[in-house]
Amino acid sequence: MMPLTMASPGEPVTIRKITGKDDVRQHLAEMGFVVDTDVTVISDLSGSLIVQVKNCRVALDKGMANRILI
Repeated sequence: MMPLTMASPGEPVTIRKITGKDDVRQHLAEMGFVVDTDVTVISDLSGSLIVQVKNCRVALDKGMANRILI
C-alpha cells in the first residue's frame, strides 16, 4: 500500500485503507472516500491534489491525501 499522493495523475486507483482519527475518517467517508472505491488524481498542485471520486472532483491537501492508502 502507498498513500494517494504517490498515485500518477489520470490513473484510476482503489482505496485500500484510510488512516487517522475517527473524526478524520468520518469526514473523508462523507466526501466519498471509502474502502474499495475507485479514485483518480486529476492534478497535483503545490500543496494539494484534485481528485475525482464518485463523479465529483474534490480538493485535498497533501496531509489529508496521505491518510488515504491505495
